[in-house]
Amino acid sequence: MVAGKPKGAIGPGLLVLLGVADDDAREIADRLAGRVARLRVFENDEGKFDRSLLDTGGEALVVSQFTLAADTAKGNRPSFSHAARPEQAERLYERVCASLDELGVPVARGVFGARMEVELVNDGPVTVVLDVD
Repeated sequence: MVAGKPKGAIGPGLLVLLGVADDDAREIADRLAGRVARLRVFENDEGKFDRSLLDTGGEALVVSQFTLAADTAKGNRPSFSHAARPEQAERLYERVCASLDELGVPVARGVFGARMEVELVNDGPVTVVLDVD
């Protein structure tokens, strides 16, 4: 929800909380989209994680989340000095979404830079951090 109005909903698939760091580039966005599309975190008929968004026809809801770039190494207040500037982060956010779409993954989006309420029904024990450096 953005300003009390629904925005960006999907059925079965993945919620991608995307943090962009100041040293991220377009190549990282494309690699990340490929990893998200092919990540085998959905169960097959034997109950093993062996299916991806591409295999299941699942969707991706991509939400910008700059706080993922927080540095918490010192003190009690996170530093966001390594988070990308909004212009760079938005370009890479849009590139990840476009790359997923090009791979055949239906994409829904949040609103870049907006304060959002995100609801998630987590069907299973899977939460994964992808770092493509």
